[in-house]
Amino acid sequence: MEKRKLILFIATSLDGYIATKEENLDWLFEVEGEDDNGFSRFYEKVDTVLMGRRTFDWVNRETDDYPYQDKSSYVFTRSKGSAHHSAQFITNHTRFFISNLKQQDGKAIWLIGGGELLSFCLKENLVDEIIVTVAPKIIGSGIPLFREGVNQIDLTLHHVDTFNQFVELHYTVDQKA
Repeated sequence: MEKRKLILFIATSLDGYIATKEENLDWLFEVEGEDDNGFSRFYEKVDTVLMGRRTFDWVNRETDDYPYQDKSSYVFTRSKGSAHHSAQFITNHTRFFISNLKQQDGKAIWLIGGGELLSFCLKENLVDEIIVTVAPKIIGSGIPLFREGVNQIDLTLHHVDTFNQFVELHYTVDQKA
């Protein structure tokens, strides 16, 4: 049985930021895309979403209804006592939890964000694919896609696609033995 893949699917500015320092994404929606820029196609391939607490809080602030109700959702946090009708909160054993999840039957797993969870997953060699959609915007500062201190990771370009002004880069992570 082939294990499930953990895939980072995210958009970034050309200078490598996923949001402004104020967690604003307005710059991203100022760019002319094409349909939903490949999101629906990707979303059909996953049945599970993983995110950090700050990302979860942002999603709930910015949307009326939790957008991933049709997927198994896991939120990684240090806070105790968290509860949500559509998401399960994970407070410890992150590596074991994700490794176990990857061994279960199912579709791919979407690593939505945030920076701490992404850095952890990269350092622990848990990420199998990285799909980055680059917007033709330079925003100057903000929340970086990759935090400082992530080990060198070798990637192999799998596919490139364009959605009007956006470029989607699809990489596989060269797994270390």
